Amino acid sequence: MRVAGNIRGVRARRALALSVAGLMAAPALVLGTGGSAQAASCTTSTGPYQKQVEKYLHRPVDGKQSAADCKAIQSFQRTYGVTPDSGYAGPVTWRTMKTLTAQKAAGKNPNKDKKCPTNKGRIACVDLTRQLSWIQDGAKLKFGPVPIRSGRNGYETRTGSKKIYMRHINHVSSIYHVSMPYAQFFDGGQAFHSVGLKMWNPPGSHGCVNMRGADAKSYWNLLKNGDDVYVYGRKPGT
Repeated sequence: MRVAGNIRGVRARRALALSVAGLMAAPALVLGTGGSAQAASCTTSTGPYQKQVEKYLHRPVDGKQSAADCKAIQSFQRTYGVTPDSGYAGPVTWRTMKTLTAQKAAGKNPNKDKKCPTNKGRIACVDLTRQLSWIQDGAKLKFGPVPIRSGRNGYETRTGSKKIYMRHINHVSSIYHVSMPYAQFFDGGQAFHSVGLKMWNPPGSHGCVNMRGADAKSYWNLLKNGDDVYVYGRKPGT
């Protein structure tokens, strides 16, 4: 009986070792918003924004998908975190390109249209339409503009005048159980904080103003409780 028990024990240990080895050898599952474990293959389909996307990417503008077009579109999608990254010239890709164009046009004068009030001293401005944020002291630009990732459809970042009321450098969401480094809350559960995603990654946050790590850290160092925040515009696609 003892020999049989030993044999069963050896077999169990071998099975466990093989199971672990199989897990180690299997391709790692990439957890992202795209929901795909593997990179998307290049599509042959012509998208509804084919000509606009071709023009943006300085491709021959014929409105027809080619293998070279797909590779160029796919490269753009992967650079900016657009999912799915199949090379399809769809609305999300074209919307991202338009947002990037608007962000680049903002230059160092993001408040040229005077939509963010500058008569309150230090203020963090959030333009949902251009997906940009910056900090001003009166008429002087103190930081930015930087790209942000605001609330998705149904979880829109609320507009209007706010104030930072709570800061927590290593906050963890009690609702979504995710890390929110450099969190600065300005409206209920909505806050500035860093994320490990590209700012153009669809569909958006659950209402917070997502930022790149270095930008969120700069906001943390420049702002304090009681500072003003002004949110305006509307996120494309919401």
